[in-house]
Order: sequence, then structure tokens, then C-alpha cells
Amino acid sequence: MVRPTVHDIAREAGVSLATVDRVLNGRPRVLEKSVRLVQAAVEKLGYVRDVSAANLAKRRQYRYAFIIPDSKSQFVETIREALSAVKQVPGSDRISVETILAPADDPNATARILASLDAKSFDGVAIMCPETPQVRDAITRLKQAGLAVVALVSDLPSSARDHFVGVNNVAAGRTAGALMRRFLGEKTGKVLVISGSLSSRDSIERRFGFDGILAESFPTLEVLPTIESRGDNHRLMSIIKQVMATHRNIIGIYALGSGNGAILDALRATGRIKSCAIIMHELTPVTRAALEADEVDVVIMQNVGHLVRSSIRVLKAHSDKLAIIDSQEKIRIEIVMKENLVEI
Repeated sequence: MVRPTVHDIAREAGVSLATVDRVLNGRPRVLEKSVRLVQAAVEKLGYVRDVSAANLAKRRQYRYAFIIPDSKSQFVETIREALSAVKQVPGSDRISVETILAPADDPNATARILASLDAKSFDGVAIMCPETPQVRDAITRLKQAGLAVVALVSDLPSSARDHFVGVNNVAAGRTAGALMRRFLGEKTGKVLVISGSLSSRDSIERRFGFDGILAESFPTLEVLPTIESRGDNHRLMSIIKQVMATHRNIIGIYALGSGNGAILDALRATGRIKSCAIIMHELTPVTRAALEADEVDVVIMQNVGHLVRSSIRVLKAHSDKLAIIDSQEKIRIEIVMKENLVEI
């Protein structure tokens, strides 16, 4: 079967090729009647536009900004490395990526960076930061300027963002809860939860999922209030040592996100690192070494390369007003133990 062309659309709609081109490309100054005629012809003929070919002909350049925390987190560093490797996505369309570092744990500074972006210089933005009113307002302005916006790793659900790229963090927390109970068996005791900051949606959702499954099925475990590092590893280490000394019956540790190196150093200093079941997030050199040393039982991770590639594909789909392939863009929760490290 021969695929319909723009000539067939023009003939069916009774309009000029120039009118068809303006309608298909969303250009202004087209009569509403002509728009309806072209759209009806497209639907009747089953015309599917080859966006890649059209963009190649126009030599379109896509440019995306990634707003990433300027932190010493090894997980963030792996994201930055993955972005540095993306000089140009293979294919006909030319894509460039600019990484912009924002002060960690300072959403107001991030909002100022978003507000300062020249909307004419970018087609879309991926943002990794906590959600605040200022950030939401900045995202609204970006959307009004015509940019595609995705939330990366930690969702911004109350904002006008187009898409979230990351794992289901409630499910990740529930996974951690189920694993913790399996590691601890029938033991009774306390579980310590540690976070970089509970202002980040990913940490909030992971804690919610973790608490939910333990409360539902494992009431013999008492989950302590979350310790927050707030980006200060020295403070974090001091608090962990104090809490471990105060609560001698801590039998499980769940680290929600950043600061894994400081957490492990503090637990080593207490001499109790191998007496607790320990679950962490994201596979980095630090968590990998801890798995190999039998200091950490399991790491829950998401594929960083997939995160970056998916973000770019989603931004491009929104730029081209095309549908997103949900199955391709689903970021899956992966469970890593010492026994399967060789596979990663």
C-alpha cells in the first residue's frame, strides 16, 4: 500500500501545499476552515508524518538543558558522567545537551537558574531538584515559553512538568521494606532510616513506601525518625554515632539516598556495621565496595544511562509533539546483591 503524501492531503482538502505545510508544522496565519479541512484529510488518508525526515530537511538542532545538583554525591556524579558522554544522540536528528549545575539543597537558587534560562536557546529542560513554590513558578514560565520540561530522579508532580523520568519511588521504598524483613527474619528491634533531605520527593516517597509495608506486615520492627544529613557529612556521621550509641537494639539501616560514604564510615566507627541489615540506594563505587565487603546487604538502583537517554527521548517527543512509548521509557527498579555484581 502506497503511503499518502502531502500532495494527497492538499488534493483531498482542496488547499495549497503551502497551507498543508503550515498546518502540519503548527504555523500561524491559517484560516480555521483550512485547518479543519487539512486535519480531516490527514485522518481520512491515515497520513503519518515522518518527523525525523522533516527535521533533517530543515537541519533542525535540538538543544536541551539538564539542571543537576552541584554536589559531591557519587550518584549525581554518575549522572553528570552519563550526560558528558552524550555529545550527540545517534540518528538523523542533531541533539546537544548542556549540563547546568545548581547549588545542592538550595531550590531557590535552582529557581533563579531556571528563570534565567533563555527560552529561545533551548527546546527543553530536565530538572533534578526538590519541589518548592519558586521552582513550580519557574517551570510554569518555561512551559509558557514553549519549552518541554521533565523531572529527573525526583518528581515534581504539583508543577506543570510534562513527564517524570525515574523509578516509582514508593515502590522502591516498599521493596526495601520487604527486603529488610526478609533479612531480619523474626528478630525484634529498631530500624534506622537516613536521608540527605526529606524535602526531596524521592526520599519522601521511599520513606512512605518503606513505612507502609513494615506497618502492614511486620509490626515487630520499630522504625525510628529519619536522620537528615542536609548535605553536611560531618554532621551526619556525628548524629549516626550518637543514635547508634543511644539505641543498642538497632538491627537494620535503610539509607534513602545521598551520603552513603559518610553513613558507612560512621557505622564502621561504631563497630556495628556487620551486625545490622543494611539497604542502600544507587550503585556507585562506594556501595559496590561495601557489597563486596559484606557490609551492605542490598543496593536498590536505577540504570543511569537509561535515565539520561530516556530524558532526552521524552524531551524530543514533546518537542516534536509525538506520543511517548511508555514501555521504552519505564525506568525499572533493580536489586543488586554481592552475588549478582558481576552482571552489572
